[in-house]
Order: sequence, then C-alpha cells, then structure tokens
Amino acid sequence: MSTLSLRGIVRQFGPLRVIHGIDLDIAQGEFVVFVGPSGCGKSTLLRIIAGLDQPNGGQITIDGRDVTGTRAAERGLAMVFQSYALYPHMTVRQNLAFGLENQRMAKEEVARRVAEAARMLQIEHLLARKPGQLSGGQRQRVAIGRTVTREPGIFLFDEPLSNLDAELRVQMRVELTALHKRLQATMIYVTHDQTEAMTMADRIVVLRAGRIEQQGSPLELYNRPANKFVAGFIGSPRMNFLDGQAVGGRSVAFEGLPNLDIPAARETTEGEAVTLGVRPEHLAFTDGAGLPGTVDIVEQMGGESYIYVTLANEARLTVRRPGQTQLHAGEPVRVAIDGAAHLFGRGDDEHAITPRRLP
Repeated sequence: MSTLSLRGIVRQFGPLRVIHGIDLDIAQGEFVVFVGPSGCGKSTLLRIIAGLDQPNGGQITIDGRDVTGTRAAERGLAMVFQSYALYPHMTVRQNLAFGLENQRMAKEEVARRVAEAARMLQIEHLLARKPGQLSGGQRQRVAIGRTVTREPGIFLFDEPLSNLDAELRVQMRVELTALHKRLQATMIYVTHDQTEAMTMADRIVVLRAGRIEQQGSPLELYNRPANKFVAGFIGSPRMNFLDGQAVGGRSVAFEGLPNLDIPAARETTEGEAVTLGVRPEHLAFTDGAGLPGTVDIVEQMGGESYIYVTLANEARLTVRRPGQTQLHAGEPVRVAIDGAAHLFGRGDDEHAITPRRLP
C-alpha cells in the first residue's frame, strides 16, 4: 500500500493543454475514483500516474519518493485496462504468473501468489483454460488477478467494466469493492459512469476539461455540489434545473410560472439571475401550491416510478417517486419541492450560492 501526491501536473499536446496544473493527494488504502465526461483528462491523468505518459510540468511522488521521471516498471504500480490485455496463447495460470516469472521470482513464490489470487477472485477452476474459453467477466477477473499477483503499491483501473453487460458490471462492482476491503490497497479507478463512482469510491474526484471541479465522499458531492456541473453530473436521473430570478429573501420567480418559495433563507440579491436545482426524488405532486404542468411519460420500474413533466413554460422536470404510480401521460399535475433544493449562480459563475444546500 502506498500514498500518492500530485503537484502542479500539466500535460499538453502541442499548443493544446489537456491537464491544467492538477494538485491531488491520495492516502494509503484509499479507493479514489476519477469521474467526468469523455475528454475531461481522467485517463490521461491515470497514464501519467502509471508512467505511461510524461507530464510537461509538475511532480509525482509515491511514498514521498519523486517518480516523475521514473519508468513505469519501476514505480511499483499495476494497471488493469478496459481491453483485458491477456495473452491468448497462454492459460490463465500462465497469464497470472508471466510477469512474476519475468522478474525471476522463485517458483514457489510465484505458485503461492497465483494460487492466492485465484482463490481470492474465485477463478481456481479456470486456471487451465485459455482466454478464448472465458466469458467477459471471467477475463476481467483474470486481468485483475494478474495485478493482484504483483502485490503493487497502488492499483490503477482504466474503465475496466465498460466492455461488460449491465448485469456483469453490477457483479464486478461488488467484487472490486470487496477486493479493496480484503486487500486494504490503494486504488485509483477511472470511469465515466457516475453510478460506479457513487457505489465504489471512498472519494470521488470530478474532472472537467483537465481541471478538478470538486472532490469528496460520494454523499458529500451528492448533497453539497460545488457548482451546477457537479450537481448535474452526480446523480441518476440527473438533477432538474430551472432558470429564474431571486425575488426578495425567500422566493424565486420563473418566467411563465408562479413564484416558488424556497424553504430556507439564502444569500441572494433581489433581481439576481439564479438557477434552482432539485433532484428528482426531492419533487412531489401536490393538490395545492406548486408549478403547474402536464405528464409526458411515465416509467414504471416496479419499486419506483419516474414521471416526466412539462411545465407551463415548456421547461421539463423529472420526478422520482417510490413505489408505483397511477398517473398517466396527458394528466395535469402540480409539482412542489419535497426535500432539498440548491441555488446556483448563472452565466460565467455557476457555483453554488451559500448556503450550498437548502434543506
């Protein structure tokens, strides 16, 4: 298990800068997930940590040792790729042992590590097979097992589950989380799937355009997003946003809709352009005050329902309610806040207005 520190990491390709001076510390045994949209720089940053790409500026230290110019093989890290990268002509046992044998490790130690990794990942019965005889989930277990045998200081995962079907992704998420708890290892995991980030991470680092937008525990980012981008990226279905204008101390006015009272005081200026953010589960239907609209689509999930509503001003909301609903497309409804709400600035400054979360 190792610690990692990044200071002022910059990466550019010609005049194009893709990583903008990132500072980050990762503690021993921590499971950190880099998440963000395609092109945000998360995989580039992981490759820089691994030593597969070199930064144009900044410093990387592992356990206090400067490894910025150190070759990948000498950093004590192990990486799992999206494509598995198994040797097709070798058995599972040979794939697990290959890297250790290249290090001229004693045969007894190689056998011990292979057996331990196979037991931990429940692939003992696959050791004599070749990759072509395995399912996608089994191949990914072997790829993970190959990193486990190396006993690295830090595990690096580059979107390892994106090639699996939905059911296998859920299963592998659980297995990777359990593996982390057993090994108590430092792990860095890259994904564009915020559900993976929310369910697996000790800490999430949200990236956009080569910069860190916010970092914190999954629930911290969910409950107290620093800006509109983080609020919209974390959570599924995504947060609803309505553009409005601050009115007095406790209301927001929306074009073509009645004013909406926010159930807490907040720091705004009368007439200030704001965006109201409310998660789908924090909206409810009411017979009284609320925003008038019409049901467009109803998705019955069994244990919960998603109701898509178009408001009188053509804005759209997603409402998430527990259980099953009797609503149908075309029905008139009124939507009210039934939980937390958030206010964000508008224009160039979309950061949360203090207090960030309006209970």
